[in-house]
Amino acid sequence: MPRSIPDASTLLSAAIIYLEQDLMPTLSGYHRFQTRVTINVLNIVRRELELRAAHESAECDRLTALVGDDGPIESLNDALCEMIRSAGIDSHDPNLWDHIRQSLAENLAINNPKWTAG
Repeated sequence: MPRSIPDASTLLSAAIIYLEQDLMPTLSGYHRFQTRVTINVLNIVRRELELRAAHESAECDRLTALVGDDGPIESLNDALCEMIRSAGIDSHDPNLWDHIRQSLAENLAINNPKWTAG
């Protein structure tokens, strides 16, 4: 299938710019609030498209190192959860905490990057 030009991220950015710069100044009250919510949702979707593949790859690498096995990311997460529940991994393991911190930072980079700015 041929690649669309422009790509989805560019299209979302164009929609966001329209909503923020052209539409928002004409709105007030409820519709202004709902448009702001829509802008936030579109920004999350755009960041998801741009970042998710790299984040999942990095998470899979970290999980593989922690669990000592490879496989689908869902299975690796399940295995790590079981290791934590059964004390199969030291709860003070710096690699475990690095993984948790990095996973949180990656999710915040998509959901609300302002929370990690600074």
